[in-house]
Amino acid sequence: MERAVGFRPANARPVVALGQTVEHAMNLTMFDAHGAPLARPTVEGCRSRNQSGDAEPWILPIPVHIVTHHSQLPMSFLQPRPDQPLVIGFDCEGVDLARYGRLCIMQLAFDDAVYLVDAVMGGNSLMQACKLGLESPYVIKVCHDCKRDSEALYFQYGIKLNNVFDTQIAYTLLKEQHGKKWVPDDYISFVDLLADERYCGVVYDEKEEVRVLLRKDPQFWAHRPWTVMMKRVAADDVRFLLRIYERMVKSLTELSKWRLSVRSSLYCQCFCAGDDCFLGCPLPPPPERP
Repeated sequence: MERAVGFRPANARPVVALGQTVEHAMNLTMFDAHGAPLARPTVEGCRSRNQSGDAEPWILPIPVHIVTHHSQLPMSFLQPRPDQPLVIGFDCEGVDLARYGRLCIMQLAFDDAVYLVDAVMGGNSLMQACKLGLESPYVIKVCHDCKRDSEALYFQYGIKLNNVFDTQIAYTLLKEQHGKKWVPDDYISFVDLLADERYCGVVYDEKEEVRVLLRKDPQFWAHRPWTVMMKRVAADDVRFLLRIYERMVKSLTELSKWRLSVRSSLYCQCFCAGDDCFLGCPLPPPPERP
């Protein structure tokens, strides 16, 4: 089992590598983050802003699975049911991720694990197995700025991303609820959202390192085998989304939730004008006035 450091409290000792052995079983990789000092240093991931030195329960390590076959994914996602609604974190990575680029990885965060869906190795058959879950009204996909992800899914795999809770939009609506006027193109970045202690409170310095690597090597996400950094960053991009969702949804008014549903739906469709104009997912009805 391969382990790599993911998160630590901001005032902890320097992050160091954990166990170095590798055990290949079911393409499963575990990320660990309890900061126990062992052999040699490694690149760190997100760090908690909590100054107490105690790891919050939600920042503790969870399993991270690399998925190359649909049988490795939870059935609750592959075959969603109305009596078992599901909320997951969602993101995609790729090469020039958009209509004509290449989607390489799709990250899905559940309460108990993160699944890195490897579109490079699993191909079209793996992505088509995810179609029901991605289009299902019974699965809420929590993401941050889904426009290009939706565009890539639609034009590369014919998947219409649906039922999205976009945290970028939600953040703007929460500001509006507190009387702050919306300014065009004034959207919060994912790194800044993670750092906001009202919703998460972790530092994500490694994201900038990956941006530098992407400028040097645009094929970064297409390379195989996976590097430790690739696994860690892909997981870091989704593993806190459920916590952010829980905090945001408690603060949104019913009207703001409706506006969020409408705007998230439009985010999914804005770059996806095709033969059917991607209008198959109806917008939610407005809430009743009290």
